[in-house]
Amino acid sequence: MRPSLDTVPGTGAFLYDRDCGFCKRSVVFARERLHARSRFVAWQDFDLHSAGLTPEQTDASAWFVYADGRRFSGGDAVAELLLHGRPLTRPLGRLARLPLLRALNRAAYRWVSANRHRMPVGSPSCGLDPTDPQ
Repeated sequence: MRPSLDTVPGTGAFLYDRDCGFCKRSVVFARERLHARSRFVAWQDFDLHSAGLTPEQTDASAWFVYADGRRFSGGDAVAELLLHGRPLTRPLGRLARLPLLRALNRAAYRWVSANRHRMPVGSPSCGLDPTDPQ
C-alpha cells in the first residue's frame, strides 16, 4: 500500500524526488545529521492525490505535508523539516519562517533547485526542464 496523507505521522512527511541524486543525498543528510523525526517519502511512491498535490508540483520542488492537510513547498518545506530535527536545528526552522528570512530562504531554495544538477552529488536527471516556466 502506498503511503498517503492518512499514514503521515504528527511530525509530518518530507516528499522528495527519488530520481535526483542531490535530493537523495540531502535526505540522507537530514536523517543522519539533523536526526529529523519526520518521515521521508519519495513523491513517486506517495499518494499525491491524498495530499492534494500533482506530480508537476512535486517534481518542481520538495514538499512537507502534515496529516491535517497543511502543505509547504520549497524553502518552507525545509524550514518545517528543521523544526523536527535536533534541538539545535529547531530555532533555525523558526527563524526561516520569519518574513525577511522566509524570503531569503525561498530564494536560496530556488537557486539550489535550479542548480542541483551542478552540485557535487547531482546528476543530469536532477536538472529541471528548462522549458518549464514554473
